Amino acid sequence: MSWIWLLLSIVFEVTGTLSLRASNGFRKKGWLAPIALSYVAAFTFLGLTLESGMHVGVAYGLWTAIGIVLVAVMARAIWKDPLTRRILAGIGLIIVGVALIEIA
Repeated sequence: MSWIWLLLSIVFEVTGTLSLRASNGFRKKGWLAPIALSYVAAFTFLGLTLESGMHVGVAYGLWTAIGIVLVAVMARAIWKDPLTRRILAGIGLIIVGVALIEIA
């Protein structure tokens, strides 16, 4: 069950972060509720992940790594944000780092 909670947490964290971008520095007030609700849900589900037994280092490592990758890819698709070779290399290093944490 911890994996389901973690995946839900990641989905809401990514939604909140993309909503932050869409709000244009909080100038578009319609995005305030989705931002707040997304982050409350993200941390609630992360708490449930930890409560169900996943180690905090693993949970937080996966949460941040998957979140970074999804936000970068989705920001590219939505707003044409850059996704350069250097950024892709960084994403690759994140994936390797999380894999090493998982193995340990």
